[in-house]
Amino acid sequence: MTGGKRKRNAVCRKIQAVRFEDIKIWCMRRLPILKWMPVYNWKENLIPDTVSGMMLAIQQVTQGLAFAILSSVHPVFGLYGSFFPVIIYAIFGMGHHVATGTFALTSLISANAVERLVPSASANFTTNNNSGVWGLSEFEMQRIGVAAAVSFLGGIIQVVMFMLQLGSATFLLTEPVISAMTTGAATHVVTSQVKYLLGMKMPYISGPLGFFHIYAYIFENIRSVQLEALLLSLLSIAVLVLVKELNEKFQKNIKVVLPIDLLLIIATSVACYCADMEYLYGLEVVGHIPEGLPSPKPPPMNVLPEVVTEAFGVALVGYVASLALAQDSAKKFKYTMDDNQEFLAHGLSNVIPSFFFCIPSAAAMGRTALLYSTGARTQVACLISCALILVVIYTVGPMLYWLPMCVLASIIVVGLKGMLIQFRDLKKYWNVDKVDWSIWVSTYVFTICFAANVGLLYGVLCTIVIVIFRFPRAKTLNLKDVKEVEYKYKTEDNCESLKQVNIVSVNNPLVFLNARKFHTDLIKIIQKDNRSSQACEDVNKCEQNTLLCSFSNGSCHGESLQSCHSEQRVLILDCSGLNFFDYTGVSVLLQIYMDCKSRHIDVLLAHCKASLIKAMQYGGNLESETPVFFESISSHSHFMGMGHDHTRTNVQSEKGELELRSPLF
Repeated sequence: MTGGKRKRNAVCRKIQAVRFEDIKIWCMRRLPILKWMPVYNWKENLIPDTVSGMMLAIQQVTQGLAFAILSSVHPVFGLYGSFFPVIIYAIFGMGHHVATGTFALTSLISANAVERLVPSASANFTTNNNSGVWGLSEFEMQRIGVAAAVSFLGGIIQVVMFMLQLGSATFLLTEPVISAMTTGAATHVVTSQVKYLLGMKMPYISGPLGFFHIYAYIFENIRSVQLEALLLSLLSIAVLVLVKELNEKFQKNIKVVLPIDLLLIIATSVACYCADMEYLYGLEVVGHIPEGLPSPKPPPMNVLPEVVTEAFGVALVGYVASLALAQDSAKKFKYTMDDNQEFLAHGLSNVIPSFFFCIPSAAAMGRTALLYSTGARTQVACLISCALILVVIYTVGPMLYWLPMCVLASIIVVGLKGMLIQFRDLKKYWNVDKVDWSIWVSTYVFTICFAANVGLLYGVLCTIVIVIFRFPRAKTLNLKDVKEVEYKYKTEDNCESLKQVNIVSVNNPLVFLNARKFHTDLIKIIQKDNRSSQACEDVNKCEQNTLLCSFSNGSCHGESLQSCHSEQRVLILDCSGLNFFDYTGVSVLLQIYMDCKSRHIDVLLAHCKASLIKAMQYGGNLESETPVFFESISSHSHFMGMGHDHTRTNVQSEKGELELRSPLF
């Protein structure tokens, strides 16, 4: 009996140990902060993160106030939206340089629900009927209740998408579609601010073709423009654009950029107070801003069925824009990114803050670019910005009473510069793939005529339909005839060295449906070969590999590799079967070229069509001194054009000899 008890106790201990390990692994996977915070280098990273956090806090405060106005709620709720979501994302998010918080596109979408369910009528943001909580009117509390409900339901949708593992479906969101959607939505945001820039009183206009109705109303009532607001808006925009351009031009020479947004807010608030512009000229100002943080309160659940459309828009548009920034950050700074984990991070960043009267949140391009330029290392920069925002909420907030609304509108318009200049992408798409160009234009038109979520849906469906017609029979992307050859080659100096060649034959189109998987599996081949000690010992061993289903999705882990040979390797892509491609396919080929270059692997392409060569030369930074494109590959011949001097090189192996003929440049 004693022995049986001992066995049972041992089994229980093992089960407990297994469960503990499982829980630990799950926590490390779902709480990325547990990975990077314990190994945080305080000596090297704290100073740059502090500087970046201070600059980010300034931008978070100004954009928080502006995007709250855009969301049709009181400006103070934008300050809350710049505080709570940032903390949640720092715990659950994987983007080291992704700045979450208030976001123009999600604010514009939530404004539709706010204006529909709580119309302004005779009330406005600056009403003095301060009979509600924190000195705010009941009207303002009803409005933030609707916005918080949109944030709550949008976050729930994102969490459900995480549970359904729908992050793998993001390959359907091609770069042209995302670019067109965000540009169109930015155009909507600018249009929504025109009334503040002009100082006009006008009803809220939305719905299909609402974009055109707004400008029709403005032109019909052009005489009601407030000259003082227009002049202040023009002056603010001119100052913002000029100083920001100077900051970008000299950012390499100066470590701290001039916080022109904050300085403009302070200067115009003081001027408005001293000149009594609110009463003398009728200039609209922000008004009363309460101190402190609110107590948690659930959003009104009774309005959830009425905001489903806006919640889906917030969930999809916010996630798409944020994921694009997170992936760019991961690619730029060489770390991994889990699409599904980002669904969870952004979902919780909307659900939890909705209990603290926050508007919908997402990552913003301008703030993320600021973290890049100021040298942020980790998410600690975002946490430091939260501490500074907390100081603003408790001390500085009430001093913003006299801030003119037209100045906030100017900050919004200038802050959207990064999205608006995406019009320049049209030239790029035209040179690479005219089909992608047409998708961009049509998606932008749909976004302008309807809404950002409608434009996004149209772009995805349009891309899928076009690829189905262009790619009717493709079932797989076959990477076959992958031959690994070790050989010795001789140059004119008769020096001999050992090299390894991988020949990959691409026999199907390369489009957004299979491009990422192509990249993933090609890198896996390289990783497998580098890790294999047997490949280092067997010099003339040939290996065959056949890959993969094109309609599945993968992610490149980007692990740093050490080649088993000190000599440089060669990867040859036979593109004779590459019938057509789109912009995503070209981008992946260029990414493969850069990845292999960082691993000291030469990449050569054979049997390339003129359109592919033109697209890659236009879109990438290929080394002009080294031949990359060749006319053909054939066996039992000679290898020519290797090296900078284009000397003839003989390649020998058990399988015979190999030829790359006539480098095309």
